Amino acid sequence: MSEAADRVVVRGLRLWAHVGVLEHERRTGQWFELDFSLGFSMAAAAAADDLSQTLDYSRAIQALQLQARTLRCLTLEHWSDRILELLEELYGLVPIWLELRKCQAPVPGFSGIVAVQRSRRWLP
Repeated sequence: MSEAADRVVVRGLRLWAHVGVLEHERRTGQWFELDFSLGFSMAAAAAADDLSQTLDYSRAIQALQLQARTLRCLTLEHWSDRILELLEELYGLVPIWLELRKCQAPVPGFSGIVAVQRSRRWLP
């Protein structure tokens, strides 16, 4: 990432999806939450005040909402891979980081959140 500090960040994107190991999770669906960051030099967009010079996050939000409505799979790992691929289709091979959270994991006695974190080309 050439401008390490420059990134587009989306936090708290709530998505209803049919993802889970248990059959009823895939049948009825449940809430998930996604945070993602895209590394990208914003110098040109900042200088020109021009949306076409940056990464339009609204495109990602709309595409991810559509993906969540249509996807059926077992694991967060698989879905997170599909998310990474979708973001690459939209923005190219930019650095990407994400955290995908299952808001209510069906584990008896557990009321926390389960998540996977993934990245491609991301430098800490």
